[in-house]
Amino acid sequence: MTRSDTKDLDVLLGLLDLEQVEENVFRGGHPPQVGSRTFGGQLVAQALVAAGRTVGDRPVHAINAHFIRGGDVKRPIDYHVVTHRDGRDFANRMVTACQDEQELFVMLAAFQRWGKGLEHSVTVPEVPLPEALPPIGERLRGFEDQLPHFVGALKPIDMRYANDPAWVLRGTGEKLGHNRVWMRADGQLPDAPLLHVATLAYASDTTVLDSILTTHGLSWGLDRIVAATVNHSIWFHRPLRFDEWHLYATESPVAAGSRGMATGRYFTIEGELVATVVQEGLIRHFPPRRPSGS
Repeated sequence: MTRSDTKDLDVLLGLLDLEQVEENVFRGGHPPQVGSRTFGGQLVAQALVAAGRTVGDRPVHAINAHFIRGGDVKRPIDYHVVTHRDGRDFANRMVTACQDEQELFVMLAAFQRWGKGLEHSVTVPEVPLPEALPPIGERLRGFEDQLPHFVGALKPIDMRYANDPAWVLRGTGEKLGHNRVWMRADGQLPDAPLLHVATLAYASDTTVLDSILTTHGLSWGLDRIVAATVNHSIWFHRPLRFDEWHLYATESPVAAGSRGMATGRYFTIEGELVATVVQEGLIRHFPPRRPSGS
């Protein structure tokens, strides 16, 4: 499949084309391919679009989101935007996602006009270039029965693992304390900066928790894992186009108290750091019981 052939990106762009139902209230739907609850990246991306629709041309520089309950994938979601500040350079919004007056999710979003100042960043990890790596579909080949949810999921993002993904590492017994994945929208995005940052926000929830599992030699689908996002934050450092390649370099500094934390950095192919992600998730592992007497 070539990038121009895919329809999944069109589905994502449709999800981000929110309906305005009243002043500062926006409604979003779900894709045909859904799990048992609303995908966290969808909530973050739609909430970011809702907030961005109310601030004019000031770009987002930070979001901090907390997940309260799972969304019903059979019903739309209403995003209520509250203005906390509208200054000359800065704006602040709070977005609450609701279904039938039940809160699913709350996000604070900060916007700032770009300005010149001191600049530095960490160095991009050395990995093969994306064109030398297989697409995600090839990585899932042979795992159709074990990972049906991954195989059948919406795939609006072109993803290329620079290391073996969790389900491959699980078979080799190898542990890995980090993950490196090249990502871009699987097709050209409109020239609308808000859609580029929203698409990155959607993608940021796809692999960020992988390093928690690979640190322990575990995998989604092959081990009994219960996982749910608790909170998710992104800082946007530079303007970006997410229909160009970005390396998502993630690792997990800690797991404790049935929760795991993962951090991620998005680098351009030229090595510029454009965004930093921190996510905390509920992670529970249920190892198989040993036979009695063993």
